[in-house]
Amino acid sequence: MNRIQQKLEQDKKLLSIYFSAGFPELNDTVSILEKLEANGVDMVEIGLPFSDPLADGPTIQQSSTQALKNGMTTQILFDQLENIRERVSIPLLIMGYFNPILQYGVEAFCKKCKESGIDGLIIPDLPLAEYEAHYKDIFDKYGLMNIFLITPQTSDDRIHQIDAASKGFIYMVSSASTTGSGSAFGNEQEEYFERIHKLKLKNPCIVGFGIKDANTFSMATKRASGAIIGSGFIKMLSKDGIEGIGPFVAAIR
Repeated sequence: MNRIQQKLEQDKKLLSIYFSAGFPELNDTVSILEKLEANGVDMVEIGLPFSDPLADGPTIQQSSTQALKNGMTTQILFDQLENIRERVSIPLLIMGYFNPILQYGVEAFCKKCKESGIDGLIIPDLPLAEYEAHYKDIFDKYGLMNIFLITPQTSDDRIHQIDAASKGFIYMVSSASTTGSGSAFGNEQEEYFERIHKLKLKNPCIVGFGIKDANTFSMATKRASGAIIGSGFIKMLSKDGIEGIGPFVAAIR
């Protein structure tokens, strides 16, 4: 059982945070991770910056662009994470698009993830069929969970396929819009959350997109095991820096 599964077995709603590696400053990555754990965050998604992020809203795009301008690369991220398990014990995932992983070499990337103590990957543009045909054996070899996304538009049949192929959790995208669009949860999301709940999936679901405060966190986790905050956290980092992490997390919980 890896760190993600251990965390999901705890009897509480998980708070997960996403940020772009190398933002606000190139070498902030480790300090942010330490501060998040110290303030009670349960899991972190480390964003691998990419020049053409499809699903990301303007806030995450801007942070990704700034990280690239700061000089962030895949290799630099791995260098930063080299001794991270001496300092941080919560589950860590890398979230990014497939292109930089392919450029680095999928097996080399997965090997580095294992050496760094990364628990899983979230790759929004890697289809399930392609993963199972070409990459599943590599992920399994290095003990990495591949986390798949579902949306309100995903059919029940497809969701069951994803559930069968998944380990850890399913990333439940709350709406069809890009991240950070800021729309409050309404009836549409409530119906979607209820629909997924009734499917009785074997994997827990963690909700992402549109969660930014205690209210949206509470609404998202009524029918889910946890929630992910990305754009709201990055906006706070832009304004308050690393010192703002404590108050930000305290306000959610």
